[in-house]
Amino acid sequence: MASPWNCILLDIEGTTSSVSFVYDVMFPFVLRELDNYLECAWNAPELSPVLDQIAQDAGHQSFLAWTADLTDESSRRERVASEIRRLMADDVKATGLKQLQGMIWKDGFERGELVAQVYQDVPEALEAWTSAGLRVYIYSSGSIAAQKLFFGHSEAGNLLPYFSGHFDTTTGPKKETQSYLTIAAEIGEAGEKVLFISDVTAELDAAREAGMETRLSIRPGNKPVEEGHGHEPIASFSQVSLG
Repeated sequence: MASPWNCILLDIEGTTSSVSFVYDVMFPFVLRELDNYLECAWNAPELSPVLDQIAQDAGHQSFLAWTADLTDESSRRERVASEIRRLMADDVKATGLKQLQGMIWKDGFERGELVAQVYQDVPEALEAWTSAGLRVYIYSSGSIAAQKLFFGHSEAGNLLPYFSGHFDTTTGPKKETQSYLTIAAEIGEAGEKVLFISDVTAELDAAREAGMETRLSIRPGNKPVEEGHGHEPIASFSQVSLG
């Protein structure tokens, strides 16, 4: 029997991987490496647009405008570091923050200090879905660069070949319907031909309003959800029936 969907769209945290790995391993790594990374990479060309994005996320036109009152590089770096710590403490999904986190994680993954955790059912499901002809995409608040690092350096090996594409908050906020309409348009599918799996009911609500099918990921350590959300729960990707 043919699958009712052509594509599967996946969240990461609480869906393919544990919330605790992100909060107990990846986020502390950023905080530990932040000051040293900024000092070493301060003049790198790739950091400049990220600094502008962080400034814009904070309500300023540019990094130069944000730091115009500061006269030395050390003070400018400290302003950035303080803003990053504040955003992380408040668990804000800001685009500039996610971009900088991805750059810091890149060093960790490439040095072998970070190895991404994925649930045991994930690699098998990715193989089954793609073998059945489905296209699999990621939509996460983490930057696209960070997503690729994550799945390229997982404890199950390099999982990137299973994915047809990646989306992050540059597409739009994950709790807004327009973001899912944009994704459907970009992958060339009607909403009903896309299955979205996440552990956040507000994201699933937005996807459903865009016409997508949904499944609620129930994994160990995920936040409890209120009843009446209307999304079919799954505890493993093996529970996703393709027909």
